[in-house]
Amino acid sequence: MQERLQKLISQAGLASRRAAEEIILAGRVMVNGVVITELGSKADASVDSITVDGKPVKPVSSHLYILLNKPAGFMTTLDDPEGRQLVTDLLPEIKERVYPVGRLDYNTEGLLLLTNDGDWANKLMHPRHEIEKEYHIRVRGKVHQSQIDQLQKGVMLDDRPTAPATVLLIKDGEQNDWLSITIHEGRNRQIRRMCEAVSLSVVRLKRVRYGILELGPLKSGQYRNLTEREVRDLLIPGAHKSTGERAKEKRIAGIKREPRAIAGREEKPHTTNRTKRNKP
Repeated sequence: MQERLQKLISQAGLASRRAAEEIILAGRVMVNGVVITELGSKADASVDSITVDGKPVKPVSSHLYILLNKPAGFMTTLDDPEGRQLVTDLLPEIKERVYPVGRLDYNTEGLLLLTNDGDWANKLMHPRHEIEKEYHIRVRGKVHQSQIDQLQKGVMLDDRPTAPATVLLIKDGEQNDWLSITIHEGRNRQIRRMCEAVSLSVVRLKRVRYGILELGPLKSGQYRNLTEREVRDLLIPGAHKSTGERAKEKRIAGIKREPRAIAGREEKPHTTNRTKRNKP
């Protein structure tokens, strides 16, 4: 059966569907020896020879779903021309090719999902699902109520306003305040740019929740596999707690707490010995 090339590439675990489109446009895909650069082109994986960068595109034998506590100083791409460390360097035990669901910028920490299931990743990133992402932000200096009000109502980015956000002051420090900001959009560097728009300087940024998934007790650089229930429930509308319920449970990221079972089971996190990548 013929299917769109970007779908076949994502199903093979090579990239998300959006990234697969970029791969096609870059002329890196061949079908039966012919370079394909037109989006919407179709092929039959059971009949046609499909390659990306000269390597055959094959369906994955099993799907992986990983939750990583990303440290600052790692790229959420599959390669970097500057030779900087990649998030996949933190997964040496994972032999299958996985890629990030969305991105966290180089200096942002926290919850990052990785998978080789292109359809699942595409659904998570589609705007219609409006999956909440919660961030804890340490800002330089004191936050004023007027700034919180602006962030909640929405600020102008790229000539259009951001959707209303949930913004809470979760720590009133002597020199720096901590905010919790929850959004469901996924624009480029959105949280940092929102803060810049109201004259707040971000010192530290950490994602602590993605829909029903919380960072929990995972230390920086550790990861765990998602449960079947988590994989399924992440796509169910309204499966996560309401904003009102969550506001009662606010705790700043980094506070030490006892390990707990996540979605019905407790799994020992994986710790990675970090090694620096040699620049080419």
